[in-house]
Amino acid sequence: MELETLTPVAEWTGNVDEIAVLGTDGLVFKIWGGDWCIDCKQQLPAFAAALEAVGVSEESIEHYPVEKSDDGSKSGPGVEAYEIERIPTVVVEQDGTEVVRFVETESQPIAEYLAGQLQSKITA
Repeated sequence: MELETLTPVAEWTGNVDEIAVLGTDGLVFKIWGGDWCIDCKQQLPAFAAALEAVGVSEESIEHYPVEKSDDGSKSGPGVEAYEIERIPTVVVEQDGTEVVRFVETESQPIAEYLAGQLQSKITA
């Protein structure tokens, strides 16, 4: 199942050069979100557009829809295994190993945060 909130915005206004590292071959983006989630609706469309702008293939983007129960707990594929507590959460992996993670509470947009963290952490 795909997240509707990962439909890219029509016009992304970011700087491709600043986030170019996101287009590094071998990176996999695991994205947890919910189409019901206000933060996901605000953040994920721009992130999807940024990934598109740097040429990340759809095969490198994995969608993990999250449901919220009446008590506020979250469930869905990978939620327990990856200890997902807040959404959106984006885990970037290289060679099956987590390299960096964005969690909803970061103050920067997803693409910029991940690019900044990835600069020194990935192997080309």
